[in-house]
Amino acid sequence: MALPHYAVLGAPVAHSLSPRIHAEFARQCGIDMLYVAIDTAADGFEATLERFRLAGGVGANVTAPDKIAAASAAQTLSPRARRAGAVNTLAWRDNHWYGDITDGSGLVRDLRDRRDFNLSRTRVLLIGAGGAARAVAPALLDADIAQLVVANRTRANAWDLVDALHDSDRAMACTLEELPGIGSFDLVLNAVPPDEDDAIPDYPPAVLGADSTAVDLNYGPRALPFIAWAKSHGCTRTGDGLGMLVEQAADSFELWHGVRPQTEAVYAQLRMGGALAG
Repeated sequence: MALPHYAVLGAPVAHSLSPRIHAEFARQCGIDMLYVAIDTAADGFEATLERFRLAGGVGANVTAPDKIAAASAAQTLSPRARRAGAVNTLAWRDNHWYGDITDGSGLVRDLRDRRDFNLSRTRVLLIGAGGAARAVAPALLDADIAQLVVANRTRANAWDLVDALHDSDRAMACTLEELPGIGSFDLVLNAVPPDEDDAIPDYPPAVLGADSTAVDLNYGPRALPFIAWAKSHGCTRTGDGLGMLVEQAADSFELWHGVRPQTEAVYAQLRMGGALAG
């Protein structure tokens, strides 16, 4: 009997730690499953997903740049995925794809439980307005923050994201050029992929206050340019998205298998196993 077939889909995806994470979760929970990484660059997301399904795929994680496409491919969506307009978890149910988004819950759990960061009544800056930003924005608002500012180089994309959140009292949009006049933030989140040359971004340093925390939603080497920017402007509380990755993976695993694995040992193993940003 063939093993249940799971995958992470995206482009690029060769660097993904998801196969390693889910293999450990499966071992921990005594579940037999096959989990692989599939790059969508050659054939596009929809064609790749259909080929995966025909090969026996029953569940998939979705990473950049395909989270918005995954929401379109799902025939039914969870309430939080509908609100985000993005999907990072697909489950084949009743002959169709069901889509959910676990990035936001994973980020909030990592900030709250692992970093001991209290989100309540904080000012949060979210840089970027693509699939990664859409994936976490609703959960940040649900965590009782005081204000969410979405900043993006393209004005229309930032406004579209904020409009979709339906919370005009707490969510606002601006361009990166407008940031210096908005003040500093308790939490600065980078949801923009790094440049191909790994250049340090030129975000306005005024967004960082004396006690700000800066976290890149990317992890490992891909997070280093943003973390270098934050540290160069005096920020001492920095981190990457590894904790979010592990926590959102556990939420996906629970959706597929009905049991939530323990995450701390897996996180520690990954953190100690390579030069990942802390």
